[in-house]
Amino acid sequence: MARRFALVLSLAICATFAAAQAPDWKALSDEAIAFYRQADYERAEAAASKALEAVVAALGADHPTVATSASNLATILEARRRYPEAQALFERALAVREKALGPLHPLVAGTFNSLGSLYRAQGKLELAEPCFARALAIREKALGPEHLDVATSLNNLASVYRLQGKYAAAYPLYERALAIREKALGATHPEVAMTVNNLAALQDAQDHFEEAEALYKRSLAIREQALGFQHLDVAASMNSLGELYLAQRKYEKAEPLLKRAFDIRVKSLRPDDPDRRATQLDLWTLHVSRGELALAEQYEQAGQITPTETQRRRLSIPMPSPKGTDPTR
Repeated sequence: MARRFALVLSLAICATFAAAQAPDWKALSDEAIAFYRQADYERAEAAASKALEAVVAALGADHPTVATSASNLATILEARRRYPEAQALFERALAVREKALGPLHPLVAGTFNSLGSLYRAQGKLELAEPCFARALAIREKALGPEHLDVATSLNNLASVYRLQGKYAAAYPLYERALAIREKALGATHPEVAMTVNNLAALQDAQDHFEEAEALYKRSLAIREQALGFQHLDVAASMNSLGELYLAQRKYEKAEPLLKRAFDIRVKSLRPDDPDRRATQLDLWTLHVSRGELALAEQYEQAGQITPTETQRRRLSIPMPSPKGTDPTR
């Protein structure tokens, strides 16, 4: 099912020494972060590129702060789907950090995590898996088994296993990530909701509908309480639960959830955003499945044609909800 969690990447600014030696770098990095958070990726890229040039000029190509700046720019390029350029920058950051900090430093683990996320976004799971496994191993050794960064690595590795169909391998990793987050953050924290949703997606992938439904509902309840009713993560939970009902032909339950998710996404996302388009397609599928062709036309997308009644009878209805993007980030 076309559901995706937004992968939150922190563009952290560190290295006080670097800021003192290269004030332009600090100002440009702050500017890049601000534009990134506004989803103004073009201006974010311009500022981050200048920041990278400034810190290299001030401190040299092998300074650890260069790795921070390269990672910032790579994250922005990843958001723009310029994957080869982002990969080269993450690899540059990894080389600098391993040389300057050693192979077992948490920042090295963070760079492996970024590379794994980049590969996963491209569907290159065979490359993502060893990156996430390496990040997990470093974090467990450097930070201890109960650290929140360990929970993040457990979650990411589990997501790859889920996408590979290795459900038995994914389940204990999600369970462990959930236990760490509940202990550290409390049962009603948004990160706990994310992990609960991941477990729901795992059950969903195996057509364990009752288990998935209960987990999706729990995740939705936490998010509504913690984030408010108009948050995009709330829309993601509604969309996931709506698609679950759609797959079971429980249209009366699916429709209000999908409509609420769509309304939230229309207010916050561009028309070409994959999440918005996925919910739109779900609503089209729902109405076509019920033979409500006039309603289905409201959700048609470019190149998509709602069938006539005669054509609909020849189709295999209900049509399956699309699958593809990873909802477990």
